[in-house]
Amino acid sequence: MKRVFFIIFILALLILPVRAEVLTVGVSIEDVPDALFGSWRVVAKLDETNAYHTFKPQSVDIWNLSRAGDILTLNNPFTGAKADISIKAVEGNLIVFSKKAPYDNKILTDTVSIRLDNGKFSGINALTLESYSLIDNHLMKTETARYLIKGEKISGENVLKQ
Repeated sequence: MKRVFFIIFILALLILPVRAEVLTVGVSIEDVPDALFGSWRVVAKLDETNAYHTFKPQSVDIWNLSRAGDILTLNNPFTGAKADISIKAVEGNLIVFSKKAPYDNKILTDTVSIRLDNGKFSGINALTLESYSLIDNHLMKTETARYLIKGEKISGENVLKQ
């Protein structure tokens, strides 16, 4: 049963479209290094969580990060998942971005902090999964996880300037 819930959870996360604010005050689209854009092979290893039954211990994935005008997008070509991301901070090669994915009575917030280094990155992916009551919409539980992530550039910079 736990596996079924986990599979449904991951599929919902990867399939549902997410619209997020693109940039916050003080962060310019021009601050994002071109080296961020392109396709990445990403390995994630669970570092800590309060919900081992919800979050898997490790994963390997593909991220395609692209830009069209002022919109930054992360998509997974294997699952078809696509989400606009919100850049929270850029300091040289340190980039922090996030996305929120609501579905059913849950909201998943992903906050990724990475440091780019010559076609690779390393960092942290912090996840918060909030579950709300279907009856009165009160917060029933909050599950969190922190993954250590490493990425390796597979191809290009895929920057579209319009």
